[in-house]
Amino acid sequence: MPDDTRTLLLIDDEPAQGRLVSAIVARAGWRTLRARHAEEALALLGGPGMPAVDCALIDRWAPDVATAGDDPAGDVAMLRASHPNLPILMIAATPTVAGAVAAMRTGATDFLVKPLSPDRLLAALDAAVDGRRGAGELRPLTEKLSQTLAFDEIVGSAPAFRSALAIAAKAARARVSILIEGESGVGKEVVAQAIHAASPRARRPLIVVNCGGIPANLIESELFGHERGAFTGAFDRRVGRFEQADGGTLFLDEVGELSPDAQVRLLRVLQSGEVTPLGARGHRIVDVRVVAATNRTLIDEVAAGRFREDLYYRLAVVQVAVPPLRDRIADLPALARHLLARIADQPGVRGLGITDSALALLARYTWPGNVRQLQNALFRAAVLCDGDALTAADFPQVATETGAERAKVAGPVLAGGVTLFEPNGHMRTLEAIEADVIRLAIGHYRGRMTEVARRLGIGRSTLYRKLGEMGIDNAA
Repeated sequence: MPDDTRTLLLIDDEPAQGRLVSAIVARAGWRTLRARHAEEALALLGGPGMPAVDCALIDRWAPDVATAGDDPAGDVAMLRASHPNLPILMIAATPTVAGAVAAMRTGATDFLVKPLSPDRLLAALDAAVDGRRGAGELRPLTEKLSQTLAFDEIVGSAPAFRSALAIAAKAARARVSILIEGESGVGKEVVAQAIHAASPRARRPLIVVNCGGIPANLIESELFGHERGAFTGAFDRRVGRFEQADGGTLFLDEVGELSPDAQVRLLRVLQSGEVTPLGARGHRIVDVRVVAATNRTLIDEVAAGRFREDLYYRLAVVQVAVPPLRDRIADLPALARHLLARIADQPGVRGLGITDSALALLARYTWPGNVRQLQNALFRAAVLCDGDALTAADFPQVATETGAERAKVAGPVLAGGVTLFEPNGHMRTLEAIEADVIRLAIGHYRGRMTEVARRLGIGRSTLYRKLGEMGIDNAA
């Protein structure tokens, strides 16, 4: 074994699941040691010639089921007592926030849910053993906290962000396909939900498909369905996501991950509206509005030959570019308070405030995981906080990353400005700057137009006239 090989201690009594986890982590250079329960794991850890273990993974967490001899919380406590610095990850079959809170309070470092995504597992392992990468992010549990927000409820007043929402709000009322681009964690699904809620299809279902989380050999069955006997293991007929979304909206997250064959079939459905399940002799007509999202620059994928050009133009009738959190850091105070309010609605979590020192610390970080990472950090801090408000001390990982534990924390985060210069160095036009100021005000005052007009020092009629002249939707 190379010297840099890392070792995972897997505590799991299901051989098939254990083999799956071992195969996944082996891709990233991990070797796996197996134990059926905590007692066996402790015997291995204390055994002679035992290699250093970098992380433990317990795949027996079921917070709603109490069975004799099955106490994952006790497993964590036993491991933590004898190895206080060992990162411990939990895998659960039931994705409940209460389970996440219970796991964390027993000493777990992170909490994952089944079905287990290889990318999420490897990212969690890397984060657990490398504090510089934001250890202990509670993905994907905190994603379960999300609720559908209307455009005027989405927090953010940065001009580029409000402009993106304005485009999305205007396109929501049409039948066209929409492509949402942005880094992982910026809130693409939140925007997709708002689009559906603002569309004439709001009373029909919104079906979400994570194209990156489904194996390539199953994605076509997932999207288009299959008949009984269509392939080995197809024991029953399956209705595909397109049929489930008939009359509503289908959100294809990480659409850039689709295989070439799946791209061809998706293009055919978008062109004809006809869905042919695998193994079926005939097709079915569906009326589905497609909203796609990607964390890649899809036009670059087209140029590289990895994504079909004709499919790209079918999906990108309207494009919405959601900026990363680091480019709208002035939104962080309002965003943090909004997320804390939603976290407080979860079982086992109290309502908490957040101090200016904590906000200043958070504003110093670049947030490579964007809003999702911020929500994860706030969730972890809220669960472990003993006071009534989060302080800078409640974010040790962020402090480590930014070096802020040695720096004097500044005062409250200041509001953001408006871009004055074009990329070529020339000044922007007054009309463009004024439009950004109006968007900023609409976002800041959450669409309360009377308050917007009063704060800008103009009448409501003047405000609405400017909105019309500049083509600004009041969702901007």
